[in-house]
Amino acid sequence: MQQPYEPSGAGEESLRILVVDDDPTVAEVVAGYLDRAGYAVDRADDGPTALARAAARRPDLIVLDLMLPGMDGLEVCRRIRGQGPVPVIMLTARGDEDDRILGLEVGADDYVTKPFSPRELVLRVESVLRRSRPAAPAQRLAAGGLTVEPAARRATKNGDELALTLREFDLLSFFLRHPGRAFGREDLMREVWGWDFGDLSTVTVHVRRLRGKVEDDPARPRLIQTVWGVGYRFDPAGGEDPS
Repeated sequence: MQQPYEPSGAGEESLRILVVDDDPTVAEVVAGYLDRAGYAVDRADDGPTALARAAARRPDLIVLDLMLPGMDGLEVCRRIRGQGPVPVIMLTARGDEDDRILGLEVGADDYVTKPFSPRELVLRVESVLRRSRPAAPAQRLAAGGLTVEPAARRATKNGDELALTLREFDLLSFFLRHPGRAFGREDLMREVWGWDFGDLSTVTVHVRRLRGKVEDDPARPRLIQTVWGVGYRFDPAGGEDPS
């Protein structure tokens, strides 16, 4: 059973960030900004080293470059996801939309394109970490055969546990809190991601991934429906999606 995400940096200990980048200049700048923001920072310059460090002491978040020697960031992300949930922010080259989507597809919670502002990256780190922790008090949600327990960060479908990424969990929780209401991608980005701007394909990819885990037939979704010209709507009755 997949255990809920629990930050290791509880209490007095600083939250721990693993920075994985083979460019020593980028890694040093990122690590410096994160250190000044109060995080404990580990570094790795290739995939195997990153996996070893993550296994030895699970980080609270990973900043992961897509292009790494030997083992690329996508494979590193897949393997880390296999060990349990941990937030991942992918670093990608500007303009490589396919790579960004692939990063989201393998479970990255966010991405930042190079060149980037280190301050922006720190803000993204703070946003992802903030939303990775359950709000209290947290109410159990249930609809359409789905159940979400925010405090435990546990979701089930007809009693079977769902293996969701942190952002997929947040998205499903939001839908269950607002059944029958249509939301645009901009609305979902603001409410679930906490961003007032960003690449809306992030929302599209996460909805597609979530459908693959909660729908009986993801090609004909009944729970998370497309509302043409608007966005998406959660229908607990499981009506026919016009798409």
